[in-house]
Amino acid sequence: MKLILLGAPGAGKGTVAKILTAIDGSVQISTGDILRGAVQAGTELGKEAEAYMKRGDLVPDSLIMGIMGKRLQEPDCQKGFLLDGFPRTIPQAEALKALLAKLNISLDMAVNIEVPRETILDRLCTRRTCENPQCQAIYNVKSSPPKQEGICDKCGSAVIQRDDETEEAISHRLATYNEKTAPLIGFYEKEGLLKTVSGTSSDVVVNELKSAFGL
Repeated sequence: MKLILLGAPGAGKGTVAKILTAIDGSVQISTGDILRGAVQAGTELGKEAEAYMKRGDLVPDSLIMGIMGKRLQEPDCQKGFLLDGFPRTIPQAEALKALLAKLNISLDMAVNIEVPRETILDRLCTRRTCENPQCQAIYNVKSSPPKQEGICDKCGSAVIQRDDETEEAISHRLATYNEKTAPLIGFYEKEGLLKTVSGTSSDVVVNELKSAFGL
């Protein structure tokens, strides 16, 4: 499957993507993970992106499209891909449309995951992430904490609250999403690719998509 996953920060796009990749061998492509890895590694791209990310602002399109063009041509994308958190603006969606046409790739669907704002705030403020860029395991202090407080179960690195997951930064990210990303719902509706799924449980979203693809 070749999907775009839309939805506010904390809507569960990453969780849904991970479950779907296990079903059909598609790869999850998250620009957030790629950028955070670059920040941790201290690359040129990482340093450039870091200032934007700390403020909860969007990283410029020129940086993102360069990453995306390279990523979609890697061999593991042959079986399909799930774009998680990209595109985020109408200009990015138009640039992606042009890029996919150039690479002769057709999208199956743009899935809009709808989750109430209160649920998102609660999820993100209690979320913690492994600081090791090779791991990036995600925990939740309420629902799925690490076995040892502050230590990743998988690799033993520190588990931290990301700078963009404080309540202030999350409110800013949600405002940015509503202003710049929510219009993508209309864009993909016009393209005839939109499917909206409402639900706070990732299983509900996954089951609807499995049924849409006959899996």
